[in-house]
Amino acid sequence: MTVAPMVAILDDEPQVRQLLSEVLSDAGFRTATFARAAEFEAALERTAPDACLVDLGLPDRDGLALVHRLALESGAAIIIISGRAQVQDRVTGLELGADDYIIKPFDPVEVVARVRARLRGGRESVAQGASNTAQFAGWTAQLDRFALIAPDGPEIPISQAEAEVLRLFLESPKRLISRTQMQETLGGTAGDSFDRAMDVRISRLRTKLGEDPRNPRLIKTIYGAGYIFLGDVTWS
Repeated sequence: MTVAPMVAILDDEPQVRQLLSEVLSDAGFRTATFARAAEFEAALERTAPDACLVDLGLPDRDGLALVHRLALESGAAIIIISGRAQVQDRVTGLELGADDYIIKPFDPVEVVARVRARLRGGRESVAQGASNTAQFAGWTAQLDRFALIAPDGPEIPISQAEAEVLRLFLESPKRLISRTQMQETLGGTAGDSFDRAMDVRISRLRTKLGEDPRNPRLIKTIYGAGYIFLGDVTWS
């Protein structure tokens, strides 16, 4: 029997925790709720959620610092749910590793749709028996483990969202990938918010691959058209 995905909910507002838990449970997810970062982090030692919904206004921990730690150490999809509506807050959250950003007050139906969209890519790849290990330019990408192995040996964690973007590039090397193709493949709503999220994820990938941001060797920006991955790729 297939086990339902687990969603961890971290928010200090009881009404928000209850609402999210109920709507996600009704949609077929398992849920675990936490009011404080300390208990949430303790639970991560015992279980690995598929997705984490994280409020930034926590009483015992800086929410952005927690998001950054999750991005570095967890393969879970990370979705910020926050009352901070400024563009810079959203950009910072994405740059630190979040996969999505939802502003309070929110529509519960939209939260369910965002969680499903974030989990769909990885689960569909596994269900279809897709290869998850690829070699390129001396690097090894282990997409099921959300990890990059550098040519000189060190392992570098990547987030689920970064793994989804990297898989898209690795499956279509030396071909132009337009913004529209990215939106159709990865999900999300076309527009400035989606474009910014893609820019941030690609920037993070370039950094982890040791790319010169002014003259990247592997992930090239074709201005006004999209991106192209220039490496030779071998799947195993």
